[in-house]
Amino acid sequence: MGRPNVGKSTLLNALLGQKVAIVSSSPQTTRRKQLGILTVPEGQIVFVDTPGIMKPRQALDKHMVDVATSVFGDADIVLWVTDASELPTAADEHIGELVARAQPSIPVLILNKCDRLKPEQADARIAAYRALAPAAKGLLVSAVRGDNLGEIVPLLLSLLPEGPQYYAEDEVTDFTLRDMAAELVREAALVELHDEVPHGVAVVIDDFVESPDRPAHVTAILYVERESHKGIVIGKGGEMLKRIGIRARREFERQLGSQAYLELHVKVREGWRQDENALKRLGYGEKDEG
Repeated sequence: MGRPNVGKSTLLNALLGQKVAIVSSSPQTTRRKQLGILTVPEGQIVFVDTPGIMKPRQALDKHMVDVATSVFGDADIVLWVTDASELPTAADEHIGELVARAQPSIPVLILNKCDRLKPEQADARIAAYRALAPAAKGLLVSAVRGDNLGEIVPLLLSLLPEGPQYYAEDEVTDFTLRDMAAELVREAALVELHDEVPHGVAVVIDDFVESPDRPAHVTAILYVERESHKGIVIGKGGEMLKRIGIRARREFERQLGSQAYLELHVKVREGWRQDENALKRLGYGEKDEG
């Protein structure tokens, strides 16, 4: 857990050694709770990747915060990921209070993005974050460069209680291929659209057909909040939608290990981020919060 854009999903992918969670430079990329399952000879760790905790401004924001905080009651360890390249913010102070109250979960503080930190800043930055979570065990890491990543799993295994193996050894996430297809289309939209309308985009898989002897065929609908946004997502002559489709299809084929066809459509659903009913229809509902 942590505030938006501190590298939670990047860290999860790095720990698993493969991509299961979408990433982008845009805050609030993660909207749903997702499991990342790591099985090693010494045990099994079930990571729960959560949306960034922030001050809600819309119904979607509140949903994401509710999803993030709902996992506290079930977690053996709270892995608090922070951005070590920045001083703690008011949001970090709030999260520190949440972590302190998340008993009996064991707090572990991950100071990520140390590759952006000047060596002479390290001690003061570590002290600033440790002051917010005095009881937490702390590690300075870089999910991108790999600094100290090898220390995280042994530390977690030493702290976790004994229990059953919940998932098979070859399982790495609870997301289905259909879920992944929707997320990869949204990731491609985030990357290609930059700051234009990324937060106003939701993706729903309208059709998903797999066959042992033919490429998978996926039809996805990108929902936007305004008619003007639809034009931006489609682009002149359909160029932007084509770029989104190519990027998403290539990543999905890497996940599948085989060829796939991806068909994209864009529809307008006015103000969907502020509409509770629309959020549920677009896949943001009780399923994520339980």
